[in-house]
Amino acid sequence: MELSLNVVHGIHVIHLRGRFAIGRDVDEFRSTVESLRKDGVNRFVLNMSEVPMMDSSAIGTVMRLTASAKKDGGDVKLVSPSNAVIQTMKIVGLLVLFKVYDDENTAANSFDSSNAPPTEPQA
Repeated sequence: MELSLNVVHGIHVIHLRGRFAIGRDVDEFRSTVESLRKDGVNRFVLNMSEVPMMDSSAIGTVMRLTASAKKDGGDVKLVSPSNAVIQTMKIVGLLVLFKVYDDENTAANSFDSSNAPPTEPQA
C-alpha cells in the first residue's frame, strides 16, 4: 500500500492506494497517524478511492484512530471507499460509524459546516 498525506482546508487528508492489510501497510498507517496525533491532530479524512480491500487489522487500526480522534473532539471521515471496503465494513457493523463523502474538499469542509451532507455509500 502507498500512503500520501496532504492538508485540505486545514484538515489532514491521508490518501491510501492498494491493499490495506496486516503487516507493513497497517504499521505504516499506524505510525503516520500516531505521529500526527502526537502533534495534536484530531481531524482526518481518509481517501480510500484506491483501496480495493482492507482486512480486520486495518479496520481495527482505523477504529482506534477514530476513537482517539473523537475523544479529543475530532473525527475521521471517509472518501469514496470501494464497494468491497463498504461491504466489509457493513458486515462487521462499522460503516454506520463513519460519514462517507465523494471528494476530499467536501469531506474537509464538513468539519466546519453541518451543511455538507455525506453521501450514501453504495454497495
